[in-house]
Amino acid sequence: MTREERVSTLIHYLKKENDGYASIMEPADYHEKRSLLRSLMNVRWPREADPEYLELQDTLLKEELKKKGIVRLKDIPSAADEYPCSGVKNADRISIWQGDITRLSVDAIVNAANSQMLGCFVPCHGCIDNAIHSAAGIQLRNECAEIMERQGYEEPTGRAKITKGYNLPAKHVIHTVGPIVGVSVTEKQKEQLRSCYLSCMILAERERLQSMAFCCISTGEFHFPNKLAAQIAVETVDRYLTASRLRRVVFNVFKDEDLHIYRNLMR
Repeated sequence: MTREERVSTLIHYLKKENDGYASIMEPADYHEKRSLLRSLMNVRWPREADPEYLELQDTLLKEELKKKGIVRLKDIPSAADEYPCSGVKNADRISIWQGDITRLSVDAIVNAANSQMLGCFVPCHGCIDNAIHSAAGIQLRNECAEIMERQGYEEPTGRAKITKGYNLPAKHVIHTVGPIVGVSVTEKQKEQLRSCYLSCMILAERERLQSMAFCCISTGEFHFPNKLAAQIAVETVDRYLTASRLRRVVFNVFKDEDLHIYRNLMR
């Protein structure tokens, strides 16, 4: 089965799950077809799936990951290597890496989730929550739904939950809900952001993980100022690592603006 045939079959499976999708026409162009599949995955409510669907989906996502390229920890220099005069105490255990977090082969990547903790339901949205769920597969939302059903209430800001990574190169995903900023940042929101980083690292250690990659929590859709968020992130992680067994923490940035901010903090 070709990749295009696989995508068409997956679209067919998802359309069969919902009678309201019968009128959706499958595009002829492959990229539009792939966007439709991602959209259907994004809006799909948690439920069991046909084993054949999962097999086809996992094959497709693994093929796409191979094409994007897996980035391994050994290929990412530490901040101490890049910035020998850094004032960061644990610079030898901290790295900055710019790129797609779904390519990182670490013990866990951190997802900036919302309080529902089910992933982003907006088709093909540009947030990291959507990107991670789209690359992991529908199994990730299903596991999140099981966790939230057992919990019985929305995830509080500053806490963390862990799931498997499924089709990601990362073994796990740690989900945390950051503070949503309005007109200006409050002291409470600063503490909540610190709590996000601490909760994720404490959970990682409890699960005996050795490496993890943080996204820029709360700086996107939640409007936390990028520079202040980075200062809190670096200070919190550096302080925690002093008495921690974690071997490496990666600050994953996507935008040039964030790369510039983190580099300046390391220098």
